[in-house]
Amino acid sequence: MPGNGRAATPDAQGWFGEYGGRFVPDTLMASLEELDRAYRAALRDRSFWRELEGALRSYGGRPTPLTFAERWTRRLRGPRIYLKREDLNHTGSHKLNNCLGQILLARSLGKSRIIAETGAGQHGVATATVCARYGLPCVVYMGAEDVGRQELNVYRMKLLGAEVRPVHSGTRTLKDAINEAIRDWVTNVDTTHYVIGSIVGPHPYPRMVRDFQRVIGKEVRRQLGRRRPDALVACVGGGSNAVGLFHPFLSDRSVRMYGVEAAGRGLRTGQHSASLARGAPGILHGTRTYVLQDRWGQILGAHSIAPGLDYPGVGPEHGYWKNLGRVKYVSVTDREALDAFHRLSREEGILPALESAHAAAYAEKLARRMRRGQILVVNLSGRGDKDVGIVRENEARR
Repeated sequence: MPGNGRAATPDAQGWFGEYGGRFVPDTLMASLEELDRAYRAALRDRSFWRELEGALRSYGGRPTPLTFAERWTRRLRGPRIYLKREDLNHTGSHKLNNCLGQILLARSLGKSRIIAETGAGQHGVATATVCARYGLPCVVYMGAEDVGRQELNVYRMKLLGAEVRPVHSGTRTLKDAINEAIRDWVTNVDTTHYVIGSIVGPHPYPRMVRDFQRVIGKEVRRQLGRRRPDALVACVGGGSNAVGLFHPFLSDRSVRMYGVEAAGRGLRTGQHSASLARGAPGILHGTRTYVLQDRWGQILGAHSIAPGLDYPGVGPEHGYWKNLGRVKYVSVTDREALDAFHRLSREEGILPALESAHAAAYAEKLARRMRRGQILVVNLSGRGDKDVGIVRENEARR
């Protein structure tokens, strides 16, 4: 079950300080209240957490390993670097942790249909997987641009029985997929549960998804024993893998935390997804958070070579931590992420997702400022099979 202390945030209305809340059409308010009541009841229900933990263990393959990156550590001549291997979770990423939790809630609410959005395809695959396991129909919305970039994951979703609906509006990426999923949800709210894939959206989603992802950091604590890491690094798009790693360590003031956004082609070019570095507070997809927007409040397009980071906003809890100064948010370019992808592949025999490669790229910079014997944990949020086509295409352009 989720722990106490900092886990008590947000407040009852879903606010993390000045971020969060619930900004949705009246049509969705009753469904969100119902979901909130169900989740608050689940928090007190030990049988719910026993069932979820059992599924994560016997079906998801948890706990995932904490792998010592020996060659990487030796080359950088600094801290001992460990990789939290969410890429070894069933379906190949951290997304299954949240999907299993939400599907159990949806089943308890009597929902007969599941919808989801996806960017990199990993959340879509995880949602399709749990729907296949529990016998529920599934529709996944995906930007047409991402459908082209992630053909393997699109086919995996279809093999699992999901209907994939390409979205051709707007930038044809994750933001637009979420827009279409919300439209579907408004239309079919009585029968449908929307499995949001990150710590974004209206309350209670940011808290609920966070609590389902906290298993990542809780396992790291156990795997390191009495020793605490000196630094944690994770990529941040919406930010669920990062919040899952960071949250169990918030009260450990000696543990430094770094969230890595996508600088794309460079922060000065405007072609990036660095909402915390270059955005401002605004409303996006039902929550108040840091958003890439123009001076009139219109949402700007985002760019990242990693489809899962190609989003013009971020989870509200990350905005809260930024303001508190508890987490340092940095950014990495497409080129730096590609270079880290190759180094990790060749030095450790692990192909990271391009999202995770952003974390790996910053971890290399950080390691050069750390001392020997210190411990640096990098969250490997997903595997890179899905991104081989993107990597090959970009290498051909060089």
